Amino acid sequence: MTATGLVLVRPLGFRLSDRLLKRSGLDYHNVPIEQIDSIDEYVENQDVYFFSSHAKKRYTDVKYTKDSLLVFGSETSGLPDHLYEKYPERFVTLPMREEARCLNLANSVAIALYEAHRQNDFLF
Repeated sequence: MTATGLVLVRPLGFRLSDRLLKRSGLDYHNVPIEQIDSIDEYVENQDVYFFSSHAKKRYTDVKYTKDSLLVFGSETSGLPDHLYEKYPERFVTLPMREEARCLNLANSVAIALYEAHRQNDFLF
């Protein structure tokens, strides 16, 4: 496991006490979870990358640091448009066939997170 923290932006579309959330493993992997009210303030002046199926730059074409923030939107609505307008050069994508459905959020996070760790010699 990577011991990577998880930051959730309120309002959440689920309850943290939900039994399905617990089945995802967050209750026994000791993942630090933080809740915030504004993504805008949180990412200001950070080494941040936003993941979107609409981005053109591949997630493997950037250099992640140990302090990089990887930001993912909801599976249904993605990230807010204003983030793309403010940070267009910080949007990256996981390449997929055009006719394919998007990967689910958990798979996308796992792929991106392990690429960031690979680039940093897996120094968890």
